[in-house]
Amino acid sequence: MVDVYLLVGAGVALGQLAPGPNLLAVAQTALVAGRRASVAVAAGVALVVFFWVSAATLGLAALLAALPALKTAVTVLGGAYLVYFGARALWRAVRGRAPDIAASIAVRSGFVKGALVNLTNVKSAMMWTAVASTLFTAGADTAGALLFAPIGAASAFAIYSMYAVVFSSAPARRLYGRVWRGFEAAFGALFALVGARLIASA
Repeated sequence: MVDVYLLVGAGVALGQLAPGPNLLAVAQTALVAGRRASVAVAAGVALVVFFWVSAATLGLAALLAALPALKTAVTVLGGAYLVYFGARALWRAVRGRAPDIAASIAVRSGFVKGALVNLTNVKSAMMWTAVASTLFTAGADTAGALLFAPIGAASAFAIYSMYAVVFSSAPARRLYGRVWRGFEAAFGALFALVGARLIASA
């Protein structure tokens, strides 16, 4: 089973490295509010990864897939949440008011932001259902599959914390300070696009 965990873990890590709502949330928070708040976003994402792996293993994610109305509702909610973030960023860019970096996002707010972005992402639930299915197919029992919950969560925290460090670095934040409107417009457009695609997929 160790080789299966390593193989699945490598695939999951590659997926977490790829751009998506979680990375957008970490990067934007890092640029605007700094390292502590963005690491808190990573922690929120990681906690929900633990939840999704456990839910998929125990069949809750399968229930979500079996109830189209519930899946649609969660998908629309997640899309609307991302569109809301996008609209706020676009509005800041249009108004020309830079985010108040001195009054940066609190650690607790960052944690909640990361958790909500991942919790309302149905695609994340489906991915972890596929991971659980792979583990079961390889011969893992329920306890063995549940063991992947802390592994997936630790991988998410490590990877998104790495992004938090990169985007909260002094050069990155200096660049953001000079061209923040472009960054906010880009982040806003990306958040809105991802959110709109989620809603459309529902």
